[in-house]
Amino acid sequence: MNLPNDSELVRLDRPQPGVVVLTLDRAENLNTLNVHLVRDLLATLDSLASDRDTRVVILTGSGRAFCAGLDLRGYGDPDRETIMGRPLAMLDRQREISSLISRIHSMPQPVIAAVNGAAAGAGLAMACASDVRVAAVDAVFAVSFIRAGYSGCDLGVSWLLPRLVGASRAHELMLTGRRFNAQEAERIGLVTDVVEDALQAALDKAAEILLNPPASVELTKQGMWLALETPALATTIELENRQQIFTATTRDQSEARAAFLEKRPPRYEHR
Repeated sequence: MNLPNDSELVRLDRPQPGVVVLTLDRAENLNTLNVHLVRDLLATLDSLASDRDTRVVILTGSGRAFCAGLDLRGYGDPDRETIMGRPLAMLDRQREISSLISRIHSMPQPVIAAVNGAAAGAGLAMACASDVRVAAVDAVFAVSFIRAGYSGCDLGVSWLLPRLVGASRAHELMLTGRRFNAQEAERIGLVTDVVEDALQAALDKAAEILLNPPASVELTKQGMWLALETPALATTIELENRQQIFTATTRDQSEARAAFLEKRPPRYEHR
């Protein structure tokens, strides 16, 4: 399947087979979200989700920011309020922006956030929705919605952040809206690694993921997130049992076993 073309605001690169680097490209505006970036990003994520050749997606930003949140100078869709009226237009806009988080979270492929700089507001939400997060040493984070005069609960952060760092720390970060650095993010478990080059660290992590069969990776991602929502251990075990039986019948499972025994790189067919 052909990848989508670069848009004006989203850049795509395939540095190695199976890996796509998706770069937000509004560097002069710290990659803040406006209507054009959001729609380009949604279209790109939809296309990648159905691309069997894409096995890992790395999300990062150009310049010195990952994503500094919403563009407070304006979202860039004045006609929406003219057509829909202010209340419905505001709700429609909110749903459009928040759908980014749902898209990232539900991608069949693992998403690695390479946080190269500021990740605030929507930037923090996109990082939280990703499956793995690595940060550059000078990256900074903030919930920030509350500092802009809105509720701190936005774009799924009130669901995602407590599951990543625990309820007590999430409450403190969301109620204060304070900035915190990459070292604190690592200490509280928001990111797995703090490195000089976040993109290279993400590429290295992607290479490790590629050693595993595609279907096994997809089901593991799905199972891990579902386990966070499942109230009973027995329910989760039953889901795991079915995942094990399903993956055991794939052709790639036999290849994974053979590659391990023969001490060679696996050659998966995604079958």
